[in-house]
Amino acid sequence: MSYINIQCKELVTGTNLSTGDSIRIFSTPDLYNLAFKWADEYNRLYPGMRISINKVTDAGTAEKFLKEGTMGFVSKEYFSGSINESYWKVVVGRDVIVPLINEKNPFSEEISQHGVSPGAFLHFFENPDSMKWGTLLGNNQNTRVNYYWLNDKSVKTGIKTFIKTNQTGTTGIEVRNAKELISAIQKDPDALGFCKMIDMLDTNNRKIMASIRVLPIDRNGNGLIDYNEKIYDDLNVLSRGVWIGKYPKALINNIYSVSSDQPKNENEVAFLRWIITDGQQFLLNNGYSDLLISERETTADKLYETRIYSGTGKNNNSLPITVMLILAALIATGLIIDFIIRYLRRKNASIKVPGSFPGSVLDENSMVVPKGLYFDKTHTWAFMEPNGLVKVGINDFLQHITGPLTRIKMKNKGEMVKKGEQILTIIQNGKQLNLYAPVSGIITEQNKAINTNSSIINSSPYNEGWIYLIEPTNWHRENQLLFMADKYREWLKNEFSRLKDFLATALKTNTEEYAMIILQDGGELRDGILSYLGPEIWEDFQTKFIDSSRQVWFYEIF
Repeated sequence: MSYINIQCKELVTGTNLSTGDSIRIFSTPDLYNLAFKWADEYNRLYPGMRISINKVTDAGTAEKFLKEGTMGFVSKEYFSGSINESYWKVVVGRDVIVPLINEKNPFSEEISQHGVSPGAFLHFFENPDSMKWGTLLGNNQNTRVNYYWLNDKSVKTGIKTFIKTNQTGTTGIEVRNAKELISAIQKDPDALGFCKMIDMLDTNNRKIMASIRVLPIDRNGNGLIDYNEKIYDDLNVLSRGVWIGKYPKALINNIYSVSSDQPKNENEVAFLRWIITDGQQFLLNNGYSDLLISERETTADKLYETRIYSGTGKNNNSLPITVMLILAALIATGLIIDFIIRYLRRKNASIKVPGSFPGSVLDENSMVVPKGLYFDKTHTWAFMEPNGLVKVGINDFLQHITGPLTRIKMKNKGEMVKKGEQILTIIQNGKQLNLYAPVSGIITEQNKAINTNSSIINSSPYNEGWIYLIEPTNWHRENQLLFMADKYREWLKNEFSRLKDFLATALKTNTEEYAMIILQDGGELRDGILSYLGPEIWEDFQTKFIDSSRQVWFYEIF
């Protein structure tokens, strides 16, 4: 059995192109390590695959590769103007430009609270005599900013687009490369500089390098780093902020896969489809930002269709007529069956019984509401065991709304929690919701089974899918603030109305795109509706649906 089977060429010119590989790739230097990582991981899955990776530094060689049918990975700016629009390309990830300061900056606390707005950056760059911290922070501080700049085309273009000026931000101290830039900022408390997110990554622990931090950007220019802008203290939080649109788009560049035409070679299509789906997990650890779930699915589907319709043989230009007729018959049959199912569903809608779940329709009658449990308005539940411990979990409503969960983040055994405090984060393919404690107490046990199989929460939210056992500290008062089954079922009717109102508002700009996903005949909600929507909708659901219920609970108490 062969293992890693990758040929790597540190520098390729037009005279030493290789042949005979299962997959041939060229890469611009800035993406070479990422391309190698993708090829390495893909080889672990398919050991017999032969992949040749070639690093190219000039557009002429890249053009030669493209004309010979070789697939490449290029950054947005590296060959700008040379690799023209006639070539096929698809976005496979994103590169992020970040402003950095020293963690011991004398105005660090003020920077954390107020950030720097695009307008302040504009004034800073267009007036060399005003390159002071007071200019950036909007106060009277006269301390000079030591601005270090890197002669990198994509970074300079990103800054110009971000602050909407023709100034490139080159007034200051020029450094030769990103390594020198990072080193200068680490040593200088008054330093400021822009670089790519990958450049600030500590490859040993996948965190931001020591002695530096990302300068918070006040996107809306209101002089404060609002709740939605607090994404700068941790690399994972920053990456998520980029993913869900909390970071300035002007400082985000696309990474492309390019080729002379849309790939039809099965090996290349399979590799590229893997990169766009499972391979996305390697972007963050290598200093890049991954694609939205909707982008991955759309692009992967297009690649899959290409593989199907490109034919089974090299000389086939179309599918045989017989196969086309079979496909047409199957489609017609499917439409007829779908029509019958919809007709029967409408006909039987009036005889639903509590607890039934007709197809994928979601309403208050399809919810499971066990008696004996206490339910919180933030969609968790509590149940006191005979030994006095309180078992806590997620209700049936929320697990149906989110769809299958892929991961969870739990607090540790022994931690103290208070009613209304964050107690759990549920995650579905990177999209997440924070949930709150229904009772106060000390966590005595986690349900370890859901650490390895979070889908248990979906299949059995009130039994095997419980989250914690808690030793309560104020049970007799706090359980009076929770619903019992009958009252909770009545309250759920209002929640479904509120949910429909939320969706109507949140999706008003995307009605056409999402109409068939969310609402079925008669305006019925579809099971797992949030799973079909992007991370920005999850963020809105968190603040406008979950958190708003928490605020109502708070005001009721106080």
